[in-house]
Amino acid sequence: MEAWQENMRDRMKDKKRIVIKIGSSSLTHPNTEKLNLGKLELLVRILCDLHNQGKEVVLVSSGAIAVGRNKIGLREAPKNIPQKQACAAIGQAQLMMIYQKLFSEYNHVTAQVLMTKHTIVRPESRINAQNTFHELLQLGVIPIVNENDTISTYEIKFGDNDRLSAVVTALIQADLLILLSDIDGLYTDDPNQNPQAGFIDIVPKMTKDFFEMGKKSSSSTMGTGGMATKLDAAKIATESGADMIIANGEDLHILPKIMAGEKEGTLFLAHKNDDFYLIDYLSEE
Repeated sequence: MEAWQENMRDRMKDKKRIVIKIGSSSLTHPNTEKLNLGKLELLVRILCDLHNQGKEVVLVSSGAIAVGRNKIGLREAPKNIPQKQACAAIGQAQLMMIYQKLFSEYNHVTAQVLMTKHTIVRPESRINAQNTFHELLQLGVIPIVNENDTISTYEIKFGDNDRLSAVVTALIQADLLILLSDIDGLYTDDPNQNPQAGFIDIVPKMTKDFFEMGKKSSSSTMGTGGMATKLDAAKIATESGADMIIANGEDLHILPKIMAGEKEGTLFLAHKNDDFYLIDYLSEE
């Protein structure tokens, strides 16, 4: 690693307001697609320790539909919107109950925040959401965010939690977004198809060339987004003024390594856009 790159990694130690997104594939057992409670407990312990260090932490968690689907014994992924929304309604309550139980064991308080695109597009609700996040963080609470799949339709969906986490990052003016998924980071090509694909350690600025690398590279049946959605998230996060890292959530010990400045995942450097306006990024979809 070159000296300037090492310095970029080293500044992760000083990040104060952090948004962490974890996908369904990182929360479930691949063979049963049921919650991996061991990983969930480890995630909570690591987030609580980050909070104990004086950092403000927001978790964007997928998994509600998967949890609901398993709760009612649905073997196949739901195929229509009412079925997905029913699974989300069942699973979100179950998932939050588990999160609250685990966080409370480490004496931390959580809050559920469910959002749709309307939350951001409508000025009054956007300001209310922003004020709520700031108050929760000031109170020392760890917000747990998800898309409100129970009521979402195509017109008001973010589409995936990669984009949602970037929107939250911009909304609360966080200085770091970490996307945990089933991939190590950004490659020059799809590493599942091309063994010669090169790993990209640092992206100084999002350009057209990087977007062209955004092929669908997630092999998971649990998630909804591939690399393309993560690059969309990188554009929102970095132009709002936050650094972003894509890393593999298979081993959650990667989180303290990232925060210690170690070379993990792909780092997208903040490149603040002075004309940044969040609504413009949602209208680009």
